[in-house]
Amino acid sequence: MDTVKTYQKVNIAHDHVSFGISKMEDIYTKRNGEVDEPHRHNYYTVLIINAAKGLHKIDFNTYDLGERQIYFVAPGQVHQVIETEKSFGYAMTFSNQFLVENAIRLSFIDSLNLFNNYGQSPPLTPGKEQFERIVDFTDQIFKLFNSDSNMRLLSIGAFLKLLLIECNNICSINPIESDVDTTGDNLIRKFKNLVEKNYKKEHATTFYASELYITPDHLNRTVKSRIGKTAKDFIQARIITEAKRLLYFTDLSNKEIAYDLGFNEPANFSAFFKKNTQLSPSSFKKNEHKA
Repeated sequence: MDTVKTYQKVNIAHDHVSFGISKMEDIYTKRNGEVDEPHRHNYYTVLIINAAKGLHKIDFNTYDLGERQIYFVAPGQVHQVIETEKSFGYAMTFSNQFLVENAIRLSFIDSLNLFNNYGQSPPLTPGKEQFERIVDFTDQIFKLFNSDSNMRLLSIGAFLKLLLIECNNICSINPIESDVDTTGDNLIRKFKNLVEKNYKKEHATTFYASELYITPDHLNRTVKSRIGKTAKDFIQARIITEAKRLLYFTDLSNKEIAYDLGFNEPANFSAFFKKNTQLSPSSFKKNEHKA
């Protein structure tokens, strides 16, 4: 049984609310400095951090909180912010519903190099001037969110898009020039969707290439150019992330997890896990629960 806490709605009290923004210092005060347990959201989260001390864990990767950082957490990712003192910055959340209702195409989000669902999700660390521009957009969003301006959500959507473009242009891989949905972007989106639907039973790049009516080489080149890793790396990262979640959050045995993830033999799963993490499944589980 999966015991990880999942937040389904951006605002629990109001079903129709699909966007939220709060100051991190206010969240810290409201929680009396208590650390939330590891959890995940069914929506996007962006943390714009001016200054903080502590740790941010995202899918079992740990990052030091610091100054001028921006974290992007995709729907489904398990994360936990562990503050050793009050942080200063913003926490922003939005759903697919918000994007659709405010003229931001889902293909635009997919074309960004910001929300990396699996594998490493390190913070973006802009230079001072870049960070000031991003904070300026965030300040505008915060003011609009707490106002009664006409079409305020549409205005928030416009500033959010500018903020995400500014962040994406800082990335070294595939900085976007526009939100035009190119053939490559279409292919990446279809590939990611296929992996999400099939990763538990299909581990080979050849399967996904066949489903997309292209060669494995073409798929690998396109994925590598867009997200900086091969198709095989992406598939394996998805399997490893799910394995870690099952090991940590459920009481399933290694054997049960192996079969659930499409391995014919538990030994094959253990070898795969150790090759990719340098730990056996049992050692990983033991180490994480000690942390």
